[in-house]
Amino acid sequence: MHSVVAEVRRGDFLESVHHGTVIATGPDGSEKVRIGDVDAPMYPRSSNKPLQALGMLRAGLDLDGPLLALACASHSGEDFHLESVRQILASAGLSTDDLRCTAALPIGEEALRAYLRNGGEPSPLTMNCSGKHAAMLAACVAAGWDTATYLDPLHPLQVRLRETVEELAGEKVAATGVDGCGAPLFAISLRGLARSFGRLACAPEGTLEHRVVRAMNTHPEYVGGTGRDVTRLMRALPGAVAKDGAEGVYALGLPDGSAVSLKIADGSQRSRPVVMIAALRRLGVDVDADATLAELTTAPVLGHGKRVGAISATF
Repeated sequence: MHSVVAEVRRGDFLESVHHGTVIATGPDGSEKVRIGDVDAPMYPRSSNKPLQALGMLRAGLDLDGPLLALACASHSGEDFHLESVRQILASAGLSTDDLRCTAALPIGEEALRAYLRNGGEPSPLTMNCSGKHAAMLAACVAAGWDTATYLDPLHPLQVRLRETVEELAGEKVAATGVDGCGAPLFAISLRGLARSFGRLACAPEGTLEHRVVRAMNTHPEYVGGTGRDVTRLMRALPGAVAKDGAEGVYALGLPDGSAVSLKIADGSQRSRPVVMIAALRRLGVDVDADATLAELTTAPVLGHGKRVGAISATF
């Protein structure tokens, strides 16, 4: 089901490998890369968020710009992220007490250190999915739906989000689980995930799909955070939409409708960006012409705080 997609070398010695599944498709949907069973159901984890955000807009959510980007985020927990979550909630007459996401610490290293220095403890606000949850609550208020039960898979909001995922993916949800943040999680194939991101990225101006992509690409720091690869990737690719997810998932769509989705089989995040860059190269993106993309081609292996090797893609 999975093949080796990345290798880890310490010096010249092959220390480890990562197996995974990858699909890259051209504007017409033709396969440019296919590794592993790309039609098997999997959980996209947070890579589902742009699709969910589209469903929220269709339900009446009135967000744009950085706040809409935050609705699609797995944010680092920096101060501007947290203040923007509060802003989304306040716009709907709600507060952080209404959040039902799991209490957690910030995932950004600098944000975490600053938060702990100030005596911070795990909270729903600092959980990386709090932007999505705030937007879900605001969508419920806009539609006149109950806010206390918004995480129930049978809640009207979650039904709408599932329908949106199925529409974009072009396939039925294979299973429904519970994500790390407590929200319903919809299983689709990697092919369906790539199809979804390609459709989002090439949607014409004036559509809700384009509104999501424009918000994310214009404000990528709200989608990830300072130094995060997903933020750097969208800054380097105008008009692209990209979203990382737990358990080694990554998805990206380009303005011409090309797309990539991938999953690292062991759930590791360290090889995810280099595999994405390799797939973009196969799509014809000149990754060597941009300093950010070129830097993401490999990831460092450290020894005593210094680079002593590299993680690189095998295709």
